[in-house]
Amino acid sequence: MKILYIPIILLSWIITSCQVQHMEIQKPSPSESFLPMEIGNYWRNGDHTYTEIRDTVRIGGKLYYKFYSLIGGDAISEEYLRIDDQNQLWSGNPDNSGKEYLKAKFNANVGDTFYTLNDQSWNDYQVKLIEKSENKRVFEMDMVYHPNLKGQKHTETYIRGKGFEGPWESVRISGVVY
Repeated sequence: MKILYIPIILLSWIITSCQVQHMEIQKPSPSESFLPMEIGNYWRNGDHTYTEIRDTVRIGGKLYYKFYSLIGGDAISEEYLRIDDQNQLWSGNPDNSGKEYLKAKFNANVGDTFYTLNDQSWNDYQVKLIEKSENKRVFEMDMVYHPNLKGQKHTETYIRGKGFEGPWESVRISGVVY
């Protein structure tokens, strides 16, 4: 009788020790995030120019959101984005899981600078936070290592609770259309 209980005890111990632990990822609420990420969110200017979140994917074990963009009805772009626990916006690529691109540091101070790749390649942008308010972050981007594009700066702006700055005809965040 005791011999029968030992395999049952061992089997139950193995089963319980092998169960996958599901960790809940703490995301900021959509109203607090500078880029609310949820499948179904979108930023639209009609049927021919929009960005929408279509899916999630794990890259190097990290959860990214798939942003699909149609520009002018004929140009397509896909970007994979995530926000880490330091409130930094990262871009990744499923085909190159070892490389990440730092797009924004939402907790930075005005005047702080950082590099997107930090490798001094032509594609490595120098990024500077040039405007910060409770509800807005503006980053200035400069390809400082590119021989022809250095000094041709552009900005990327994020609005708390809405994400990408418009003008947009409509924005959908967590099922609410603005």
